[in-house]
Amino acid sequence: MHHIRVRACALIIENDSILLVEFNDEHGVHYNLPAGGAEPGESIVEAVKREAREEANIDVEVGPLAFVYEYAPHLNAYNHGTGHSLSLMFDCRISSGSPALPAKPDHNQTNVKWVQIDKLDDIVLYPNIKDHIRDYVNNKRNIEIIEEFKLKQYK
Repeated sequence: MHHIRVRACALIIENDSILLVEFNDEHGVHYNLPAGGAEPGESIVEAVKREAREEANIDVEVGPLAFVYEYAPHLNAYNHGTGHSLSLMFDCRISSGSPALPAKPDHNQTNVKWVQIDKLDDIVLYPNIKDHIRDYVNNKRNIEIIEEFKLKQYK
């Protein structure tokens, strides 16, 4: 039995383009949303903000939840490793900064770039949620995240 790693992801869409982080490794050139694991003592919203800053050199305003993605290794023939993860992908807006490769990029990170939504089929995106992104751009259905500290407390 594996512990589930919670990943925080920033889905940033502007002007019919999506902001992606480019990697070049043994699998070739591929793209991901700015994302990573939540750290101990960090809320998921704080993690989204940190990952956007670390991977894309920007500050973001974190909006509602757009997608939840699970990688369960035993259901996927372990083709992406043995780590079980749950990715929470939030609809974000850039609040400051211009997307750029950070001073200390992630291992194998080679760029940060805008990719036009209608050009998604020209790239390799992990996970392969291209159809979900296109549907989201057209239909924008969200799920609000409920954070306990923002709730009205009982007296």
